[in-house]
This record gives sequence, C-alpha cells and structure tokens, in this order.
Amino acid sequence: MFRKILVANRGEIAVRVMRSCKELGIKTVAVYSDADVKSFHRVYADECYYIGKAEPSESYLNIEKIIEVAKRSGADAIHPGYGFLAENPEFARRCEEEGIVFIGPPADVIEAMGSKVNARKLMKEAGVPVIPGSDEIENVEEAKEFAEKVGYPVAVKASGGGGGIGITIAKNEEELVKAFERSKKLGEKYFKDPTVYIEKYLPKPRHIEFQILADENKVVHLGERECSIQRRHQKLIEEAPSPIFDEEMRERFGKIAVKGAKHIGYRNAGTMEFLYQDGELYFLEMNTRLQVEHTITEMVTGIDIVKEQIRIASGEGMSIDQEDVKIRGHAIECRINAEDPINFLPRTGKITHYRSPGGPGIRVDSGVHMGYEIPPYYDPMISKLIAWGRTREEAIARMRRALYEYIIEGVETNIPFHIVVLNDEEFTRGNTHTRFVEERRIIERVKSVLDSITHLKKRLDEIFTADHFVSEEDIVAAAISAAIAEYLKDSGVVEIKTSEAWKTISRLKTLGWI
Repeated sequence: MFRKILVANRGEIAVRVMRSCKELGIKTVAVYSDADVKSFHRVYADECYYIGKAEPSESYLNIEKIIEVAKRSGADAIHPGYGFLAENPEFARRCEEEGIVFIGPPADVIEAMGSKVNARKLMKEAGVPVIPGSDEIENVEEAKEFAEKVGYPVAVKASGGGGGIGITIAKNEEELVKAFERSKKLGEKYFKDPTVYIEKYLPKPRHIEFQILADENKVVHLGERECSIQRRHQKLIEEAPSPIFDEEMRERFGKIAVKGAKHIGYRNAGTMEFLYQDGELYFLEMNTRLQVEHTITEMVTGIDIVKEQIRIASGEGMSIDQEDVKIRGHAIECRINAEDPINFLPRTGKITHYRSPGGPGIRVDSGVHMGYEIPPYYDPMISKLIAWGRTREEAIARMRRALYEYIIEGVETNIPFHIVVLNDEEFTRGNTHTRFVEERRIIERVKSVLDSITHLKKRLDEIFTADHFVSEEDIVAAAISAAIAEYLKDSGVVEIKTSEAWKTISRLKTLGWI
C-alpha cells in the first residue's frame, strides 16, 4: 500500500480523495494556486505546496510543477481526481517515467479512448453497439453526404470533446455547414484536435452510464447511473439506479459494459457511457477517470470507489467480485453550482452565509466554507448534494428537504433549478430524457421559485447578523480599534473603554482568524 499520495486537484474532489486516504492511513499532499490560498483542501491535507498562479496552465495543468512537488514531498502516487490532468496521457506517462504511480488507467488506454472516433472503432470490435455514425469527416462535402445517408437531424461532434463541448445539432444542410465549422474550431481550441465526426441524432434518449472497476485479473461493474437531466449537454442531476432498469436489464447491459472494458485492457475506475432509446443501448464514450457522480453509486452499493482505485493502483487488486455488488435503495445527486439559475452563466463572489443540509440520508461533498470566494478561473461547482432513500420516492423527498435546508448567500446558485426539477411531475414518475429541461420548460418555472427564495432570505437575515458572522473587514476594523485604544490608554491621553474591542479580538483568535 502507498505511504503518501499527492492529489493533483482542488476543491471538493481533492477533499473527497483525501478522506479515503485518511481512512486507509495514507498521508496526503495538496497542491494549490494563488486562487486557492484559502481553500479547505489545502489545510485538510497533511502537507501542501504552492504550484503557481491562478490560471490553470500555470498551476493545475502544469505537469512538470506537479511532478516536481511529488518528488520533493516523497509521494509515491498521484491521484488526479477529475478534470484538469485526469485524462491526460502525457501526465500518466510522466508519472511512470519518474517512478510515481498514476492512480488511473494506463496512458495508452487514456489516449485510445480520448479520441471519440477511435473509441467507437474499438467498441465495434468488442461487439458493443454504437450509435450509427461516421469515422473522421474530412470536409463539408463528406459531412453532407453522410448526413443524407443517415437522415437529419445529426449530431456533429469534436473527436476529442468532453463535457458537452464540441457538440452541435444540425437539422438541415444549412445548419450542418455551420455545425461542422463550429465543432472543428471548438475541438482545436479546447482539445487541440480538430477532428470531427457525425452521429445520427437521437431526439429524446436517456443518458445511462455504467461504473467500471478493473484490476489485473477481473473487471466488474457497479450498476448503472441515469444522467438525463442536462443543460447544454452537461449533467446537472444524476441518480442510481435508473428508474427504468430492472435486474435483468442491469445484468444484460452491465455485461456489455464489462466486455468493452476488457477489450481495451482497462485498469482502475472508469465509466462506460451510453444513450438508451426504444429498448436499445448505444455506446457514447468512455471516461477514463473518476466521475463527478461516483457518489451515488457509492451510496447504493456501499463501495468506496476511491479506495478501490488506490488498492488497484498499489497492486493489491480489488476487494470485491461481481457477486458482491448489491444495489440497495436509491440515490440522487444535485450539482450545486455558482451560476445564474436561468441562463446558467457562472458567477463569482464571496460566500457570506453558508449552512449545509443534514439529516437522514444526506451527504454533502464540498470544498467551500463561509467567507470563501468563488474564483473565476475554474469550474463553478460549490458542492455535490446527495440524497439516499430506501426507495426512489424517499430519495426525492429527502432531496427536496435538503434543498430547502441548503443556505448559500453572497453568490447566485442553481438551487432554484434543482427545486423545480425535483418537484416536477414527470421527474417524479421517472420520465426523463436528455431534452427534459427544454420540454418541461424548467427555466421558465425557475423564476417563481426565485421570488419565494427572496422572502426566505429576509427571514435568514434575522439569524445571520454581525453577532454570528465576522467578515475580513470586521477583523481589520477590530484590530485597528484595539490598537488605537491600547495606545491612547498607555499614553494617558484619555480614558477609553477597550473591553468590546478586545472581546472581538479574543473571539477572532478562538476562531483561528488571527
């Protein structure tokens, strides 16, 4: 087993990985940028190292700097979390070259599955069904020819894309020309790969994914997750298991996911993503890393996926077999983002008031705290809110309660969006698909929720007063006040009462602010 692990990430996922390390008795190393000087993950770790400016290219994407810190700290492994360098084959290779274990799949597997065009070919070889689509499309004329062949609408995709970036839907030839150029430019800009391919567009599929774990001897799946509640092809709400899957479907489709992972020689944790429509499951892509929504699989299986990642990477192998995987109850995750709940534009600012929900069946994975400032340089996720229940109905009820309890002030969040979805009749019935948000006109209904939240904030002002919260401005003012008072008293210029000033200073020391 490893002695010390460096977590090459930030925020909630860095804390999440460190928690599993702590339970395994493994020391942790954090890295942080200028923007994360006051981040929780920095102080939670056993050691922390500064790695550069706030811009990701200067810090969390700086491979050589992170390798340098790993060697300096004596870390024998690196966990990349998700995002940043998690699916970068060059990073995995540099770790191997330096004798540092990369907690993830082999570099060649990351590279092979990083190209969506190549991934489709590999899955076809494995006998995994894929959406009718093309190989690489060289030019617009080829695009037109293929689109005519499969019929409109089509999805034009960047081969190196991820997170919904580089996907454009075309309903006719005119839109196809624009979509081709747009996806090509986005692929070049974000992934340094202008390769474009086309798939038949499924109008209202369900987004289903299978969690995979693989070591040297076996591959197992931990059941499915449904991730159909999306905006701009990016997930916002996930649940496990899928409302429409039964044991027979889980076993049948799970075997397909395992077959695909075995074919490419997969190791560690990964996710096989599919689109499901009219009884058919089609391969979409594979994420060669830990997923944001791994939490709900952990809740319904009781398996700590990060611990299994560490065991596999250390050479110990998995602690489970396929027959050990049992689905118990239902779990839902809401991604709580700092963003406008209507147009989804990211927001920055200081969290002035914060109180996370709790109670039966509630889990909050977060890296923020009261007084924390959301930086503009990274993904605006504040936390992941997870609710578990014995049934889907109980999980929904608990999530509704948790959303009501969650207090975040000082920055806009998408909590109103989640409230509307969780109270939607069709969502309650389990009738979801990737066009759900648009079809159910969720955004229009968010506005009414915002009005009720404004009323609630007025009530919260009764408890969030100066006696309950101390800002940085309060600290400075108190320190100056106390210093002046002490000076005047010692100089004998005037008698001045200093008790209140020193009471504040004492409280700030107790809180660890000064």
